[in-house]
Amino acid sequence: MALRGRVRVLTRATLHHLTSTPKPSPPPPPPPPTFPTLKSHSFSSTTAPTASHQSHYRKQISLANVLQRYGFPTSQLHSFLTRHSFLLNITSHELENSLGVLLKLKIPQKSLVSLISDCPGVLEFEFLRKWEMGLSEFGFSSASPMMIMNVLELARRFQLDPDGFSRSVKVLRGFGVTDGTVSRVLEGFPRVIMMNEKEMHRRIEFLMVIGIPRNELDRVFRSFPSILRFGVEDRLKPLLSEFLGLGFSEDLIRKEIVREPRILGMELGELSRCLELLRTLKCREPIKEKIFIKGAFRAGFEVKLRVDCLCKHGLIRRESFKVLWKEPRLIIYEIEDIEKKIEFLVHRMKFNVGCLVDVPEYLGVNFEKQIVPRYNVIEYLREKGGLGFELGLKDLIKPSRLRFYNLYVKPYPECEKMFGRFSGSVEVKSQHPVGLWKLFKAQQHSDSKEDVINMKCFMESLG
Repeated sequence: MALRGRVRVLTRATLHHLTSTPKPSPPPPPPPPTFPTLKSHSFSSTTAPTASHQSHYRKQISLANVLQRYGFPTSQLHSFLTRHSFLLNITSHELENSLGVLLKLKIPQKSLVSLISDCPGVLEFEFLRKWEMGLSEFGFSSASPMMIMNVLELARRFQLDPDGFSRSVKVLRGFGVTDGTVSRVLEGFPRVIMMNEKEMHRRIEFLMVIGIPRNELDRVFRSFPSILRFGVEDRLKPLLSEFLGLGFSEDLIRKEIVREPRILGMELGELSRCLELLRTLKCREPIKEKIFIKGAFRAGFEVKLRVDCLCKHGLIRRESFKVLWKEPRLIIYEIEDIEKKIEFLVHRMKFNVGCLVDVPEYLGVNFEKQIVPRYNVIEYLREKGGLGFELGLKDLIKPSRLRFYNLYVKPYPECEKMFGRFSGSVEVKSQHPVGLWKLFKAQQHSDSKEDVINMKCFMESLG
C-alpha cells in the first residue's frame, strides 16, 4: 500500500514536470582563473635575451641617427645595419668621427653615401686617420673626391697602406707628371698604387720608345689615364705588331698615338675589324671621301669610337657594326650628336635602343629639322585622338618630308606651325626650278622684210 502511494506520487510529479514549462537554470559559475607557475630557470631564460635585444636595438638606433644626419637614406638604414653587423662594434661617437674625416676630405654628401654603401669598411676610424695623414703628406688633401673615394675603397678592400700610394706618386712625379694629372690617373686606374716601381717604369719607358716625348707624358696621361693598366709584353707590343701588319708605317703609327693616346686602348684585332667594315661600305662617294679624308688609320679609329658609343647605350658589338654599315654617315657625325639622338629616342620617344638595328636611318637624319618636328606632330595627334593606329619608329622616319606632310600635317592645319616645313604661305617647291621649261622652247625672232620676200619667192616656186 505504501509502495503504491509512493509510485502514484512519483507519477504525478513526473507528469507535472513534463507538462509544466521548465524554468531556465542559472548559468554555472565561471571557473576560477588559473595562472601558470613560473619556475626560476624559465624566468631567467626569457628575460635575458629581451635585455640583450633591447641593447642591440638601442645601438642600431644610435648608429642610424648618426648616419641619417650625414644624409644616409632613412629607408635603407635598417637593411644596411642588418647586413653589416660589424658596425655594431663601434660607438656612435667613433662613427661620427669617421664621417667627419670623410667630410674633411671634401667628399660630397651624395658620393659619401655611395661610398659607405659600397664599402662600409672605410668607416673604421684608425684606417681613415692613417690615410688622411698619407694624403696630406703628399699634398693631395685637395685632390678630386673621385680619386679619394677610389683610393680609399681599393685600400680598404685589399688592406693597403699609404706606402704604395706614395711610391706611385713619386714615380709619376719623377717623369714630370703634374699632381692634377696624377689625380686623373688615380681616378681612371686606382690600381696603379698596387704596382711596383719596375712595372710602372717599363710602361712609361715603352711610351717614350714609341715616340712620345718626355714633356708630352703629362698630356698623354691626362687624356688617357688608364694607359698604365696595359702590360707591355702581353698587350702593347702585340698591338703595335698588328698595326704594322695592316700596312701602316711606324711614323704614321707614332704620329697617330701621340695625337690620340686612346689608340693604345684598342683590343687586339679591333682595328682590323673596323677596317674590314670600311672596305665593304656601300655609300655615296662624297660620304666615303669625308670618312677617309684623314687616312684609313684614323677612319678605323673613328669607327671604333662610334661602336663603343653604341655599345655603351645598350647594343652589342655585332649590332653596332651592323648599324654603322647600314648608316655610314654616323662615322662623320660627332659622338655628342649621336648620343643626343639616342637619349631622345629612349627617354622622350620611349623606344627601345634595339630599334636602331632595324631603323639606323634615325641616327642619320637631322635632329632639329626632322626628328623633333615629326615627333611633336605625332604626339599632338595621339593626344587629340587623331591617330587610329600606333606608329613605329620606321613609320616616323622612313617617309619623305613631303609624304609625311601630306599624311599627318596637311589634314590638320594646327600642326603646320610645329612641323615648320610647307607651313603657312611657304610654297612647295617642285622637283625642277620654276621656268626651266622655257630653256627647251625655241627662241622667237621677228621676221624682217627680206625674210618675208624670200618666203614668198619660195612658196611661189613650189606652186
